[in-house]
Amino acid sequence: MKALEGAAHAPVKGVQPAQSPGRARPQRTMEVSTEREMIVLYLLLAATVVGLIGASACIRVVKQFERGVVYRFGRVRPTVRQPGLALLVPIADRLQKVNMQIITMPLPAQDGITRDNVTVRVDAVVYFNVVDPVRAAVDVEDYVSAIGQVAQTSLRSIIGKSDLDDLLSNRERLNQGMELMIDSPALDWGVHVERVEIKDVALPETMKRSMSRQAEAERERRARIITADGELQASEKLGQAAEVMTEHPSALQLRLLQTVVEVAAEKNSTLVLPFPVELLRFLERSTPPEPTTGTGADHTPPTRFTATPAMTPGQQALHVPEPAAVKAVGPRMPS
Repeated sequence: MKALEGAAHAPVKGVQPAQSPGRARPQRTMEVSTEREMIVLYLLLAATVVGLIGASACIRVVKQFERGVVYRFGRVRPTVRQPGLALLVPIADRLQKVNMQIITMPLPAQDGITRDNVTVRVDAVVYFNVVDPVRAAVDVEDYVSAIGQVAQTSLRSIIGKSDLDDLLSNRERLNQGMELMIDSPALDWGVHVERVEIKDVALPETMKRSMSRQAEAERERRARIITADGELQASEKLGQAAEVMTEHPSALQLRLLQTVVEVAAEKNSTLVLPFPVELLRFLERSTPPEPTTGTGADHTPPTRFTATPAMTPGQQALHVPEPAAVKAVGPRMPS
């Protein structure tokens, strides 16, 4: 009997003991509360993500060198957003940033013919910036490309209206004219052209050789003019010196001695000493005439030296007068 009772009270494998209804209700309540907490947590995470996305769409940062143009349902707002945080209305507003810095645009080299029919190749550079961001964003699709096309057209026009000498030496005036040509349409787009500079002018090789020959001829002409001017001034000074020497004959002797000193300083073996004609004339005047010893055909007149004005001092010094004709006296031969 005891064995049967023990077998009856022993648990059967695979069969769980029955629980009372009082214990099952608290366990279900705990599971339902846990599920609710997880749902609330998921909702909070989703709201956080949506809030972050909305905040990123509503808040934009505008840099110091930029300005913000706001479009609300496609219509531009008149107020320009300044640097800093810009708050936008979600879904309704869209922000476009416009750069206000100076833009440097190099222009490609343009081939053209100048007014004096010379083929050249000119390149330039343009500096510009945006002054009205609303007009730059609304009135023109791409203001950078538009400025580039206008600048190239203006450069070709300037080449055709100018001479080669202006392109090479008068670039400042050409830069100002080109700046006015570009700035006129650019102001309607909210863009201001700061300055335009012509960088280089490429010439054909034949033109370079021609210009070099012209420059060489010009320099030779200047050299000849300077030489002639120097000779003119020297002749004027020599004329004044001749007048002084005419008034003071001793000045010529001093000049002669100075010339001798200059020649002797070079250690030459031969010294050429010019003999002034004035000294010969002085000796001629100071020498008394020789007395005549007889008369007749056998009398020979004294030999006298006569200086010719056309003769140089050297020729006068070396001139030997011809002797006078002398009549022969002696016995006559029989005929």
